[in-house]
Amino acid sequence: MANIYHLNCVKIVSPINANVCGHCLLIEEKNKLILVDTGVGLLDTQKPLERIGKKLIDMVGYRFDESQTAIRQIENLGFDPKKVTDCIISHLDNDHVGGLADFPDATIHVGIEEFENFTSDNQRYLKTPLSHNPIIKTYKKNACDWFGFEARRIIADIETEIFLIPLFGHTLGHCGVALKNHNKWLFYIADAYYMRVELTDNNHLVNELAKMRADDNELRLSTLNKIRKLTKEHPEIEIFSYHDIKEFKIYKNRSKK
Repeated sequence: MANIYHLNCVKIVSPINANVCGHCLLIEEKNKLILVDTGVGLLDTQKPLERIGKKLIDMVGYRFDESQTAIRQIENLGFDPKKVTDCIISHLDNDHVGGLADFPDATIHVGIEEFENFTSDNQRYLKTPLSHNPIIKTYKKNACDWFGFEARRIIADIETEIFLIPLFGHTLGHCGVALKNHNKWLFYIADAYYMRVELTDNNHLVNELAKMRADDNELRLSTLNKIRKLTKEHPEIEIFSYHDIKEFKIYKNRSKK
């Protein structure tokens, strides 16, 4: 049985929401730690212009705080960051993977389509987060089914059931992460929606931002409709995204009880 910690590893100020988070997961299993996405990294906070660049900083609305990085939060929880053995990555946008350099010995788990997109000429990606040349394990399409979604089981020396779930559209290889703990499924859908309101309100301002940032908007909308269907048919599954601060606060407050 694993312990799961909810970490906010990004702060973004946008015209739509002045407090946008980066909801990462830290999984403690026996004597090892696994991260699901990493947020911005320690080096990003120390050398933002060098690693990210002013154009992207201004466009995204980053606000840097060293104490908010995954590595510092792991230390504050009393863990050794060197015990982070694996990082499971939804997609390779910088706000999700800037912290990979803080865990140089960790194996990176990512969908094959996303890695191919990253190594293409797609201008959305910064190459800096993988410049330390980590071990990268990619996952291709298979016949495994998870509640009507294709599922790619994470292959690592762990007991927790964890799957990459293709949720293409935001990027061409964007995935969610489903994991089972205490007989309950958690489904982290990353940037398949920015705010939960997208599930019910097609006219909210955030929808335009999601459209602008999508590699394939039609595919993004198809994915969003599948998530809507899942929420209705399986309310027992806990579904949450990366950037919705209201969702993050629910889990953070719950963990304090």
